[in-house]
Amino acid sequence: MYVGRRPTRQARAIRGPRSALTDFLASNNISAQQIQDEYANRQAEAARQAETEGQRQSADPSVEQSRSPSEPNSPEDLIKKRKRQQAIARIKNSKEFAKRKARHHGDEDPDYDDEFLANQIHEERTRPQPGQLANCEICEKRFTVTPYSKNGPDGGLLCPDCSKKHKDNDKKPPAKKRATGNIGRRQGQTNLLDGLTPHGTQSLLETCIKKVADYIHDVEDFGDLPPSLLLRLGQILSRRRAVTPKTLDLFLRPQYKSIDLFDCAKLDTDDFHKILASMPRLTRVNLRFTTPMKDQIFDYMMDRDMDIQDLHLDGPNLVTDACWRRLFMKLGHKFQSLKLWNLDSAFDDETAKVMCNHCPNLKRLKLKFLHKTGNGTLEAISTLTQLQHLSLHYLTEAETDPKHLLEIITSVGPRLKTLSLEEFDLADDSLLQHIHEHCHTLIKLRLSKNNTFTDKGLAALFTNWPNKALTYVDMNSLRDVDMANPSGPEEPIGLASDGFVALMAHSGSKIQHLNIASCRHISYKAFEQVFAEGKVYPDLKYLDISFSPAVDDYLAQCIFRSCPALQRLIVFACFKIRDVHIPRELAVIGTVGANIKIDGITQTETI
Repeated sequence: MYVGRRPTRQARAIRGPRSALTDFLASNNISAQQIQDEYANRQAEAARQAETEGQRQSADPSVEQSRSPSEPNSPEDLIKKRKRQQAIARIKNSKEFAKRKARHHGDEDPDYDDEFLANQIHEERTRPQPGQLANCEICEKRFTVTPYSKNGPDGGLLCPDCSKKHKDNDKKPPAKKRATGNIGRRQGQTNLLDGLTPHGTQSLLETCIKKVADYIHDVEDFGDLPPSLLLRLGQILSRRRAVTPKTLDLFLRPQYKSIDLFDCAKLDTDDFHKILASMPRLTRVNLRFTTPMKDQIFDYMMDRDMDIQDLHLDGPNLVTDACWRRLFMKLGHKFQSLKLWNLDSAFDDETAKVMCNHCPNLKRLKLKFLHKTGNGTLEAISTLTQLQHLSLHYLTEAETDPKHLLEIITSVGPRLKTLSLEEFDLADDSLLQHIHEHCHTLIKLRLSKNNTFTDKGLAALFTNWPNKALTYVDMNSLRDVDMANPSGPEEPIGLASDGFVALMAHSGSKIQHLNIASCRHISYKAFEQVFAEGKVYPDLKYLDISFSPAVDDYLAQCIFRSCPALQRLIVFACFKIRDVHIPRELAVIGTVGANIKIDGITQTETI
């Protein structure tokens, strides 16, 4: 058996990695001890020189003064001068000199010649090192050089006292404070457009809700929050795209019967299962951006025969037509409200017919941007005998027959409380006539984005209409779209002067929300007549008159006077509004470069 020799202590020593600097110093026989000894010798030599110089000056202070500039230099001075000239000659042949000369090649300053650059480099190289003594450039006081010694104005070194004074002189003046009027302006504009308090501080409740939303990832449980606060938190988190599988658990309350989440894009199929399993008493489901939702979710809902009455879904594109039909057949008799948005892969006319056949108790129906729906869907809707709220928004390229809309108004119009029809370009004045004849219980009416209705037809709709005064009216973008004829045809298209006057005469006493944006054919005289002195609209809180070229400062003041409860006035592209004084509790949104005065406070910006 081979027995190796026992390793010595030196052989057993653990050696670590060696740096490139360590190898370089070892190859040139340079050790750390040598460097330390040389540094100590330089300090001792500098101290001896300083002591000798001090003793010589104290013994004969007139030695320096007795030497005149005209006397010949001593041999030591000649040696120093010759060494300096040799050093400068070597500097002129160095790469550093060539680089610095090339850097200043384009300078027109005559001081930057070869001799100046060479002397500058020589002074930098012969500058005293930390630990050595030097004379201050300003006060000529002798001091010990440190790594923090400052350079003087002529390239020399400064003592600590002069360094402080020089630093104070070079200190920049304090920056001017920004005007406080624009601080947080972007957030203020966001609050205005979101409908929050336009002036003053927010309520303590709103501040606390936002603070909770800021630290949502650190919250373990919401505690016993009422549904209204959960709804507000859900809105804030959805806007911040913060609804994740982790934060979802905070909204799952087994005792609650409703859930509202406005951004479910980060959830997956298991999370939707969790919602249904954790909240078995659900009767209202309102989920937006539900692209990950699949057939399994509806199968789970049907297997447990859940008592869901209100189903509001946005974007469940992965759910098939077959699953939609099974859902309506199984649970359709329970549905009272159905709202669907943004479906392009499923939900065709046949599915809509199954919905109408098996959902007889539907009171509220909203279908917006369903790509596969057409005339068959309109025919099926006319069979819903219990319908009270109808909202339809078809795509512009969808070819629909206006007669099916007339059938809907004839059959379900007498029971309708809200009616919303958007982008039905082929609908004409006959639809307005049917609404006038059959709809007598409406409180909300939206007829927007149409270039076929005439001003005469709209005026006839509101004249002697037995319907009670409307509280919500949206007539935006009812106008002629021929840009080559901005004044419009002789027979006004869309909501113009007569229709606007008739609308306010019919519903002005109760109206709360009015949107007539882009109705650019309403004349100055019509605005002046509607908001004349003595006319008061006590409940109007929201008014949008954007893209109304007739509105100016005078009409704006008339609106303020006639609408004492007004909270928000939208005036985008009303460029004649230049100098207005608005009440403090009113938010005017959309002015550009106008001089706005709020109870003595003047602001020149967009509010």
